[in-house]
Amino acid sequence: MTHGLNANLVHKWRRRGDRRAVAETSARETGGFIPLAIAPTPSSAPAAADIHIELRRGPIAVNVTWPVASAIDCALWLREVLR
Repeated sequence: MTHGLNANLVHKWRRRGDRRAVAETSARETGGFIPLAIAPTPSSAPAAADIHIELRRGPIAVNVTWPVASAIDCALWLREVLR
């Protein structure tokens, strides 16, 4: 309670952890396979090759296109522009 967590929630987490530990232990003992749920990736969405930014200040609008490979440089530049 001192950390803002309800005792019921902690108990629930502990129960889930116990179930997972039992499943992993039994699979290791039998040499079995442990299946994992993997979220499907959207194959129809193309990977973005560029970062597109539109900045507006009053009557001025600026459109910037930046390569994703230089995303860190883009973030640094944008931080300076917005100061």
